[in-house]
Amino acid sequence: MACLNTLKLEIKTLEKTFTKSHERFQILNASVDELTCRFIGKNGKRYDIHANITETYPSSPPVWFAESEETSVTNAVQILSNTNGRDNHVINQVGILLRELCRLHNVPLPPDLDNLTIPFQLPPANASPVHPQNHQIEEIESDPDEIEDPVGDSEQESEGDEDLPLEMDDGRNVNKKDEMEVEHLATLERLRQSQRQDYLKGSVSGSVQATDRLMKELRDIYRSDSFKSNMYSIELVNDSIYEWNIRLKSVDPDSPLHNDLVLLKEKEGRDSILLNIMFKESYPFEPPFVRVVHPIISGGYVLVGGAICMELLTKQGWSSAYTVEAVIMQIAATLVKGKARIQFGATKGQYSLARAQQSFKSLVQIHEKNGWFTPPKEDG
Repeated sequence: MACLNTLKLEIKTLEKTFTKSHERFQILNASVDELTCRFIGKNGKRYDIHANITETYPSSPPVWFAESEETSVTNAVQILSNTNGRDNHVINQVGILLRELCRLHNVPLPPDLDNLTIPFQLPPANASPVHPQNHQIEEIESDPDEIEDPVGDSEQESEGDEDLPLEMDDGRNVNKKDEMEVEHLATLERLRQSQRQDYLKGSVSGSVQATDRLMKELRDIYRSDSFKSNMYSIELVNDSIYEWNIRLKSVDPDSPLHNDLVLLKEKEGRDSILLNIMFKESYPFEPPFVRVVHPIISGGYVLVGGAICMELLTKQGWSSAYTVEAVIMQIAATLVKGKARIQFGATKGQYSLARAQQSFKSLVQIHEKNGWFTPPKEDG
């Protein structure tokens, strides 16, 4: 992510400004991957709102999601997906959100809003983008000393997290709707029409909550830079918003897995790792089930049957603020981190949904009893 230190400074400013005891707006949890905040409206009613900071930040804004379905909250959150430039920064996003929430709830603006400014001098709009290859989930509050003086606190941090040019919008953005390919617009419209017909017939599958969230996720993916740069592709199984096939086409180019993908294309004409993602009607409050379909992989935390050993894919490690794209990017990083290799010539039929579900169930039971092992930082 571009300029990690600046993001840490913004988060630190937000935490200091809106403490957990603030009368109007509170930062409950903050990391370089996600933000959880709480707005307190009239009569003390509380509204929890989540933000996921994706790989394309700050060229695109964080992805926001409110647990409440009240229009006075969802309308405020919706505005945040249409920003650009400086307003994509999380500190400005919070300012926009809070002003809109106060307006919609007819409550006074807190004076603390004046403290929300980007704590650095922005580089030119044409500055080069910088993205790390592995964007791991990192909790800020777990190590407060780490961000005490992020610009020059330690030589160790400056090696990997020094101030880097931010990728900023140059003001030439086209309408977000126009950024999607015609075929993707057609897919979204087809899904909407299908959902409408199901509703009229009384044969609705899933839940309104899950369907709305998944439609938004799919729409955001179609607009994302990672998707457009062909890092991965998406196919809806039987045109269902609840089951996706993901073809992961890009991993760390310096990894053995990348070389294996090149060889896979030469041998079999395939250039991707096929993942299957299934969502329940309880999504996003429960994680999706993700498995590898093809090719057969050893290492990389891939289990018997194709299930993937990742805590964030369990109820224990999942957050409703995680986006599908963030999960895809994390899986790509985890495969590389776990030294995944393609098993050429392996017996077909080793991977199946039933075997993957069984192995994943066993995995969860083991970790619920013994906990999760976190490898040291030097291991990635």
